[in-house]
Amino acid sequence: MRYHNITKDDMLNGEGLRVVLWVSGCNHCCKNCQNPITWDPEGGLIFDTAAKEELFAALDHDYISGLTFSGGDPLFPANREAVTALAKEVKERFPEKNIWLYTGYLWEEVSALEVMPYLDVLVDGKFEEDLKDPKLHWRGSYNQRIVDVKKSLAQSILYLYPAE
Repeated sequence: MRYHNITKDDMLNGEGLRVVLWVSGCNHCCKNCQNPITWDPEGGLIFDTAAKEELFAALDHDYISGLTFSGGDPLFPANREAVTALAKEVKERFPEKNIWLYTGYLWEEVSALEVMPYLDVLVDGKFEEDLKDPKLHWRGSYNQRIVDVKKSLAQSILYLYPAE
């Protein structure tokens, strides 16, 4: 897996104060995407041991609520295995932290992926410029949904996470 940045102390990409891993690779290519530089799966840096240590050190603070995977698209096919392994390791090492993941795929397309049991919240759907509203909480356009993954998996029905 490749990545572009690790943001520490982020308040825009999920609930609470978060660490965000911006992965490389996206095939959605949404018009006016906020991060088109992350589309190239060969862009950025290799997510190596040093990057993982940096991520874990950032997560190892009581004031950090959790980790957010963004990008690019963490569920870009080439990222899935590495993102799943990292999410599992984060849950094992930091069970009190929650994990959010942003993807252009819909819940219905990805709900059976191996990563899902390690996620708490999934923000799904491609960014749609025509549905953009800067006042939206944790998403860029109205078509995107904030999914409560734990509840949705347990009940086998889509549950939305309270956005306000």
